[in-house]
Amino acid sequence: MKLFALIAAAILLLLPLEARAGGVGFTQISISNGADKPLVVGVWYPSDAAPGPRSRASLGEVLALGGSVAGHGLPLIVMSHGNGGWYGGHHDTAVALAQAGFVVAAVSHTGDTYDDQSRATVMQGRPQHIHRLIDYMLAEWPDHARLDPARVGMFGFSSGGFTTLVSIGGVPDFTKVPAHIAAHPDYFDAQLIKRSGVTADRFNMLPPSVWIHDPRIKAAVVAAPALGYTFGREGLKDIHIPVQLWRDEEDHILPNPDYAEAVRIALPSPPEYHLVPNADHFDFLAPCDPELAKSVPSICTSRPGFDRAAFHEAFNREIVRFFQKTLG
Repeated sequence: MKLFALIAAAILLLLPLEARAGGVGFTQISISNGADKPLVVGVWYPSDAAPGPRSRASLGEVLALGGSVAGHGLPLIVMSHGNGGWYGGHHDTAVALAQAGFVVAAVSHTGDTYDDQSRATVMQGRPQHIHRLIDYMLAEWPDHARLDPARVGMFGFSSGGFTTLVSIGGVPDFTKVPAHIAAHPDYFDAQLIKRSGVTADRFNMLPPSVWIHDPRIKAAVVAAPALGYTFGREGLKDIHIPVQLWRDEEDHILPNPDYAEAVRIALPSPPEYHLVPNADHFDFLAPCDPELAKSVPSICTSRPGFDRAAFHEAFNREIVRFFQKTLG
């Protein structure tokens, strides 16, 4: 079964999730996006509203669905998921940030979700989604007046990590992709491209102008970024905001050193760098409950000796600390 089909099964189990006690509200919204399909977005935020009933007690999460937003001058974090994911793939991180006073808006990237892989290799569309999401949250969201437009951050995992690097100023060189695929035909990205039927000519036809940057983003967290090798020093030279970079030591999807390590070396200023011993790629996703782990073991099973739940407590704490430090 292909990866996105497995993730589809996971999503069906995760859909009933609500938010954790501790003053967190949640709403799902739809954002118009020109002639394209509307963007589906999950928004977590501080709230004084009473939380709703638990829908899945094993996860210990209860959200105030549609509750009022609490606070003013709130910082905004936008989130970008990995290939075949959805906006809720990092719900625990979103909740931790909302509990700390951030508004979190996570987008499901059209054409690269668990139920639609039609644009999984059209990477230039992802930064456009982020740009549109920030536009909406700062000017059209019903509670946009509660946000501080000077304090915007971004989180991205895997393909979302690539999206984040582009959004904060990175310019990839996709002419490097065909040679990398030829050298590593067994890698996940090579297999994804092969299934999509994309030819080398398509990668050679992407000018730098297709990559949309958003200078409103003032700090970024990047976890296990896809296509890291496509940037190099020239491609990342215009990134001058604080970056927190995460690498899992035993990544079987994006093996070292062509992805996170390639980004670490190429960034013009050293990032705040975290190497997670014994971790694999999907350990950056929210921990699975027993039912989900039984249904989709490929994204829920960690290496022997690795405790994903314990890691996420530290992971989320470090992300909150980083954004509090860099966004004020």
